[in-house]
Amino acid sequence: MSTKGRIPTGYDNAKTLSVPPGFASRTAFTLKKVADSGEATNLTVVDREFKPEPNKMDSLLNNSDIENFKTSFRHRPWILHDQFDRASEKCDSELGMNFPLRVHLPKGVIRGCPTCHDCQKVIARWRPEESRLPELEDAPVFHPTEGEFEDMLKYIAEIHSKAENYGICRIVPPPSWHPPCLLKEKMTWETQKFNTYIQQIDGLQRLSSKRKPRRFHEKMEAKRPKILSGDLESSADTNEAKCFTISSDFESGPKFTLESFKKHADEFKSQYFCNIDTVTDPNVNSITVQELHEPSLLSIEGEYWRIIENPSEEIEVLCGTNLKAQALRSGFPVKPSAAEMPECSKYVESNWNLNNIPKLPGSLLSFESCDNSAILVPQLSMGMCFASHCWRTEEHHLYSLCYMHLGSPKVFYGIPGRYCFKFVEVVKRQFPQICLSEHPELLHELVTQISPSTLMSEGIPVYRCVQNPLEFIVIFPGAYHSEFDCGFNCSESVHFAPFYWLPHGQNIAELYSGQYRKTSISHDKLLLGAAKAAAGVLWESSALKKENINHQLWKTVCGKDGILVKALKVCCYFHDSTNNWKPLHGTLMSIDIIFRIIFSC
Repeated sequence: MSTKGRIPTGYDNAKTLSVPPGFASRTAFTLKKVADSGEATNLTVVDREFKPEPNKMDSLLNNSDIENFKTSFRHRPWILHDQFDRASEKCDSELGMNFPLRVHLPKGVIRGCPTCHDCQKVIARWRPEESRLPELEDAPVFHPTEGEFEDMLKYIAEIHSKAENYGICRIVPPPSWHPPCLLKEKMTWETQKFNTYIQQIDGLQRLSSKRKPRRFHEKMEAKRPKILSGDLESSADTNEAKCFTISSDFESGPKFTLESFKKHADEFKSQYFCNIDTVTDPNVNSITVQELHEPSLLSIEGEYWRIIENPSEEIEVLCGTNLKAQALRSGFPVKPSAAEMPECSKYVESNWNLNNIPKLPGSLLSFESCDNSAILVPQLSMGMCFASHCWRTEEHHLYSLCYMHLGSPKVFYGIPGRYCFKFVEVVKRQFPQICLSEHPELLHELVTQISPSTLMSEGIPVYRCVQNPLEFIVIFPGAYHSEFDCGFNCSESVHFAPFYWLPHGQNIAELYSGQYRKTSISHDKLLLGAAKAAAGVLWESSALKKENINHQLWKTVCGKDGILVKALKVCCYFHDSTNNWKPLHGTLMSIDIIFRIIFSC
């Protein structure tokens, strides 16, 4: 056979082969023959891995060899040589926490194809025989009359004592309540796009971060490091810290219009809950099949918790949350709409229009000067079946009002605010690898969907609340709550702070301060702004004999036992030895004058 076309094997004339550039050995070494005996190998094989005896390794490489070895890596820019240095920073909390092995499940949803990145194929199917429906008591539902519905803050105050013990409640407006939904307008529905992100539902019971994947540091010193600008990483030397990594399950998804997102959501639900493969008639599309076989609300809920507690496939869905109403457009009419649509005028000024609620008379947020604050701007949420909001409390323990404009129901779960610290204790036991006792400021950064059944077994009551279109959900201060969608829907939510929020606000302000947590609003600013406004109205009424439409409102919260006076006492005053109230050191004279006016009312 001729050798003219022979391909070199790499073993011919091995001694004459030149070393490729950049691969020259910096340390000469010679491999020694190992005797073919059991004693010479000294290798322990466990699960296809082996560990040489330490004394053998030490005899082969001394300190100078290791340093030369690492130096040679630094001359090769394509090698991450600093990985060796970082490896020494890993600690017992990362290497020895005995995390349960994550089982790689088969894909249940395939999104995108060579021609279209928005399409999807749902392989997973509903498993009703494995349903995990939790047995829960329903939260209270209120049906206000036309008269009661006129004043939103007044009505919330009336139901407060009955509903607060559940942490959550539902309000069904009178039959006459039919505000136009501006999201349905053609320009918004068909052309306005919004961002989505990907949720892996089967992984929600694992711990993840609201932000991008990051490394959390657990300081060894007793003193907690100060957190700067909301960043969770301390600027201190990481060699003194224990560290562990929390992944994020919130990746960016494609952009959609409301029209295209509804189509995407409907297709997912119809494929998941129906065996599309059995539909042989080409004239019957998946949407028709869904209408013929629409699953019940309880069926969807049972399947949702099965996916979280006992998943059989990876289930990915899309959702759009925390979309500022100014960016996409609020579903409620605003003032320019009144001129174009006269029938909208009563809804433009309505107390239940979420654009008006933060600035209503009697809402402390009206004393917040920054109109663009996320606290004051309504947030839109676009969901599809199984899209979730995991357990959380509202920022600053504010009240929250959520309204559904259109679509499929949303299932809420609520925990009374008095159990919020017990909930934290359960999270600590569920995820002991995070030292929340020393670093409670990490809690608001973490996301997990713990089953209501698990929480109830820990002695925490959980209440269920189903929201339908045109209905409101009220979240009370300190109440942990979560929810998921039963199909495509559009909802909108906003915060508010009536006067009876003040004790909650004072407590959470002190808690945030102890956690070095960045705040979105100033409790003192809201309190002093309200006290100043109250003093002005009461002075005009008593001294100048001027009538003010808000006189009665301020009078109810002032006086010796008024909630505004009590809050100001806690903030700026103390009892002296004669049992009189004295201003704390540093309290301005103007504040003392205001206090005396509203106290003597």
